[in-house]
Amino acid sequence: MTALRDEPGALRDEDAFDTAAVHGWLSSRVDGLAEPPKVRQYPGGASNLTYLLSYPDRELILRRPPAGHKAASAHDMRREYTVQDKLKPVYPYVPNVLALCTDHDVLGSDFYVMDRIDGIILRGDLPAGLTLSPHEASSLAYRTFDRLIELHEVDPDAAGLSDLGKGAGYVARQVRGWSDRYRKARTPDSPDGETVMNWLADHQPGDVRTCVIHNDFRFDNVVLDDDLDVVGVLDWEMATLGDPLMDLAGCMAYWIQADDDEIAQLSRRQPSHLPGMPKRAELVAYYCDRMGLSADNWVFYEVFGWFRLQVIMQQIYYRYHSGQTHNEAFAGFPRFVAYLDERCGRAIA
Repeated sequence: MTALRDEPGALRDEDAFDTAAVHGWLSSRVDGLAEPPKVRQYPGGASNLTYLLSYPDRELILRRPPAGHKAASAHDMRREYTVQDKLKPVYPYVPNVLALCTDHDVLGSDFYVMDRIDGIILRGDLPAGLTLSPHEASSLAYRTFDRLIELHEVDPDAAGLSDLGKGAGYVARQVRGWSDRYRKARTPDSPDGETVMNWLADHQPGDVRTCVIHNDFRFDNVVLDDDLDVVGVLDWEMATLGDPLMDLAGCMAYWIQADDDEIAQLSRRQPSHLPGMPKRAELVAYYCDRMGLSADNWVFYEVFGWFRLQVIMQQIYYRYHSGQTHNEAFAGFPRFVAYLDERCGRAIA
C-alpha cells in the first residue's frame, strides 16, 4: 500500500533561525554532517516548532519552543529530550534523540535534534492513495491504542523516570493547573468557563494509578509504516507521571466520531470518523478492560478532556490575539473554544 509521507514546507519568516550557527554546533556532536543542511518546517507549530534538517546522507529533526507567551512548565526542551532518551530502551517507539543544546547563543532558546522516523502520519483525512476497509480502520485504531496501553505499562523506575512527576494528587493538580491556565489566557471574546472549572473541582476522583503518560497521544503524533503498524510516537513535551485515565481523556477529546455534530467535524484532525473506526465509548471500554480499570467515573474524565482541549486552543489563540504569532490558522479558534465550553456544559447537565 502506498501513501504520501508527512512532508514539511517552507520556513515561516517568524520561525526562521541561523542555519549556519545550528550546523556548526550540531556537526561537532554528530558525525558525518559535512555541510549546512537544507531546512524546512513542518506546518503545525501550534506548540513546539518542528523542522527537517536535510543533509546529503541523513535527515534529522530539530525541535524548539515558539516565541511569545507560554505556560511556565511548557516547552521545556531539556525535559522533552531527557524523557525520550530514558524511555527509548523500554519503549521502542520513541525517536532516537541525538543532541540537546542549552546555549541560547546558538538559536536563541534551548533546542534538541533527533533522527527522523520515516513513515505515514494520519491527519484529518487519509492521504491520497490510502484507503481503509471498515475492518482495516477498526484494526488500526485498536492496534494504535495498544501502543498507549504498552506505554502505561512501562515501569517508571526501570526507565529511570521515577522523578518525572510529582506523585499522588495528579488529578487535583491537573484540574487546578488547567483552570489557572485558562483564566490567564482568557480574551474578551472567550467564555469565562467558571461553571465547568467549578464542576471539575467538585467532582474530581482520586488517582487510579501512577504511570508514564504521553499527554498528547493521537494519530497525528503517531508514525505508521506501509502496513499501518506503529513505528514511532512523537511529541513528548507533555509526558509525565500521572493518572492513565487522564491521558485517555486527552486522547478521547480529539476522537471525533462519525455521528458527532458539524462543529466537531470541522475541528477533526484525524480520520477517526471513517467507517469501522470505533466510537469513544468502545475505545474507553477496550482500554479499561485491558488495563483492569473501571470506567464508572468516565463523565468526569470526558469533561476534563474537552476542557483541557479548550484551554490548549485558548492559549494558542491568546498568542495570536496578542500579536505573538501571525499564523492565520489560529484566527478561528474562538469558535471552537466556545463550542467546547458548551459541550462540557451539556455533559455536566
